[in-house]
Amino acid sequence: MPELPEVETMVRGIRPHAEGRTLTAVCRCRCRFRPIDFSPGMRSMTSRTCGQVITAVRRLAKRIVLDLNSGDSFVIEPRMTGLMLVSDPPDRGHLRFEWRLGGRVAEGHGGRGAKGREGDALGSSLWFWDRRGLGTVRLYSSEELAEALGPARLGPDALAITLDDWRERLARTQRAVKVALLDQKLVAGIGNLYASEILHLARIHPEHPSHRLKTTQFKRLHAATRTVLETAIRCEGSTLSDGTYRNALNQTGSYQNQHRVYARTDELCPTCGRSTIQRIVQAQRSTFYCARCQQPPSR
Repeated sequence: MPELPEVETMVRGIRPHAEGRTLTAVCRCRCRFRPIDFSPGMRSMTSRTCGQVITAVRRLAKRIVLDLNSGDSFVIEPRMTGLMLVSDPPDRGHLRFEWRLGGRVAEGHGGRGAKGREGDALGSSLWFWDRRGLGTVRLYSSEELAEALGPARLGPDALAITLDDWRERLARTQRAVKVALLDQKLVAGIGNLYASEILHLARIHPEHPSHRLKTTQFKRLHAATRTVLETAIRCEGSTLSDGTYRNALNQTGSYQNQHRVYARTDELCPTCGRSTIQRIVQAQRSTFYCARCQQPPSR
């Protein structure tokens, strides 16, 4: 489930503990469940990364990136149930990967020194935990990263896309706007949950053809995207009923308490207070909206 707000929250939680620290070891955790996809092999990964310094922790769309001073980068994609943690995991049986951290090579990187119990002490390691085993851990050279996740593969970040970009990109496609928002080549970072929330706040029907949006709708979409995503980040993401998502300290988010439409089928719309939330299926994904607040496009 992790989307842009959840991944951004994990990045902000990891950053003080990891930036400026030396990697002393990388380990694939023993796990009896479905194995995750990781590459290259552990021998190559170890030889390329041990002794390197984590120079930056950043987000790339819905992925966590650990940049190393060698020019290589770890790219972790959480997918449905993956978490990046610096604290005790929800359970140890689904731990998938560990980055062991040594001391800082220089001051000024932020964060505090490691404290706590030996082995899995707070700050001594980064952990990738994944209940369903759908996530990935990959090590890329700078050239490989540009090829795999550069502008040809990912659109502008949803927090940085401009109004002109929205207009130009959506005008290219006749797909329903909700479906278009999930296309990472069009705009990077928006997933199913936040697409429904954004369109509700923007008062745009999810089946509205993208190329027929008007200037006022583009402006509302641009503003609603920033409002929803930035608010969700401040709330440290959404922890849904399955309880899977946690931040880097294994704590729940709170934005689920502010959802206007997502997973609220047949409940009274909190915006208009007069219509109930409807559910439809688009591109095999559930979409939630208010038929009164989000009028269908005129024929």
